[in-house]
Amino acid sequence: MATLSFKGKSFVQNHHLAVKYHELIPVKKKSLTDKVSLNDNLIIHGDNLKALKALLPTYAGKVKCIYIDPPYNTGNEGWMYNDSVNSPMMQEWLGKVVDREDLTRHDKWLCMMMPRLKILRDLLAEDGAIFISIDDNEVHALRFLMNEIFGEHNFIATVIWQKIDGPKNTAMHLSEDHDYIVIYSKNADIWRPNKVPRTEVMIARYKNPDNDVRGPWLLSDLAARNQYTQGRYSITTPSGRVIKGPPAGSYWRISKERFEEFNRDGRIWWGKTGDNRPGIKRFLSEVQEGVVPQTLWLWQEVGSTRHAKQELSEIMATGASQDLFITPKPSSLIKRILQIATKPEAIILDSFAGSGTTAHAVLELNKEDSGNRKFILVECEDYADSLTAERVRRVIKGVSNSKDENLKNGLSGSFSFFELGKPIEFESILEGHDLPSYMDLARYVFYTATGEEFLPDKVEEDKHFIGESKEYEVYLFYKPDLTYLKSTALTLEIAKGLGEYTGKKKLVFAPTKYLDLNDSELLAKHGLKGIEYCQLPFEIYRLRE
Repeated sequence: MATLSFKGKSFVQNHHLAVKYHELIPVKKKSLTDKVSLNDNLIIHGDNLKALKALLPTYAGKVKCIYIDPPYNTGNEGWMYNDSVNSPMMQEWLGKVVDREDLTRHDKWLCMMMPRLKILRDLLAEDGAIFISIDDNEVHALRFLMNEIFGEHNFIATVIWQKIDGPKNTAMHLSEDHDYIVIYSKNADIWRPNKVPRTEVMIARYKNPDNDVRGPWLLSDLAARNQYTQGRYSITTPSGRVIKGPPAGSYWRISKERFEEFNRDGRIWWGKTGDNRPGIKRFLSEVQEGVVPQTLWLWQEVGSTRHAKQELSEIMATGASQDLFITPKPSSLIKRILQIATKPEAIILDSFAGSGTTAHAVLELNKEDSGNRKFILVECEDYADSLTAERVRRVIKGVSNSKDENLKNGLSGSFSFFELGKPIEFESILEGHDLPSYMDLARYVFYTATGEEFLPDKVEEDKHFIGESKEYEVYLFYKPDLTYLKSTALTLEIAKGLGEYTGKKKLVFAPTKYLDLNDSELLAKHGLKGIEYCQLPFEIYRLRE
């Protein structure tokens, strides 16, 4: 497989592993819920690489659909490279706007994308898929990068989205009317798309030029490239012309007997003159409710950039959407993705959240099919509250001037708002500096030690129990208090208080221990079995090696 080389690649290939876990700080006043929770719909304000890493303990392997709309790297977006990678060259990149004059802008873009895509893959469910909006500036590089991270065999398709509903007559060369949506699955062997509902545009393709009593129909080619042993025979048109066989390299898709049956039934169309190569009528009344997704998405079906700006203006009650957000996507576009990639209980993640379109689309689809999909948005810019979250607040509560009745009355729902907090610096925990909360440390310890989902409702802090994995019962002796940390240890009495051996090892995290777990005689005397100790925090990684 061909690989992609770029400046800085060797420094960012494993950078996602070096990114520290950060606290996620709940902000009640910016949330729209009675109880702020990481299990709610989420809007997270902060650097998206750090935020994605912070989400791993709770959401690794659980996200069914990821949609991202990263910078297209046009040179006009004003984005900056901000990942603090241990490289003098990349340190020089920090905080500098990437414009068209920047000869390393493609390298910077790839260095920015690689670690994020690697964590996104870890968050994606085994039967999940990722959809990425992009244009001609980076689509070629993105394909190579995705092949490397997700595997070339997991490429699904590249969708062409007709984003412009009229030509740009000011274009110097050609009017660029489309964007791409690149689709990869985590495992193409098991990922399957849903069929999408028929739209008015799809239905409009069905005509009835011969006034067939069975109603409108769409013509299907009689010839196909799939080999069919009974698909080689001559046909005589109503006008008397003999067609000796299908076009070169193809076969008639039905047998001669079946063809004659269709012809008698009026299901064969010969054209108005009766002399055309025949086709098969597919009647609208016989088409299933859903259709297989296609790779060409017309603006009439999924909206255009103009519709996206109008939609945002209507919701935010302003006539100047371009001042709010330059490149919003229409909610109908994201809803099409959700229709293809999700079931009613799915988790959807957007780590370049922008104006919050993904949350809008999730809530809209939930309203339509009574689903319970959940969104996770990450936005690093200052407008995470004033635009991203505010849009979601408004579509939940209702937009009084909307022409859409559902949106006018409110789509319902809730969300919890979080700010990205301090890194969890494990080297300083025992020294009493920047101590994380019990739940934040429990979340990190449990996930890192077991690789399994952390369930906050299973935590019994008074018993020091933080969860159960396939192999372990996990205990954490910790308080964000220096005196406690200096005076707490795994002792014989504490070990006896953990309860009887249930068949699973008891994994105990504590600042130190005063119990010799190698003294089998002592352990047997007190009926202790299956206890493993990890000094907090230095031996967490040992268990995953």
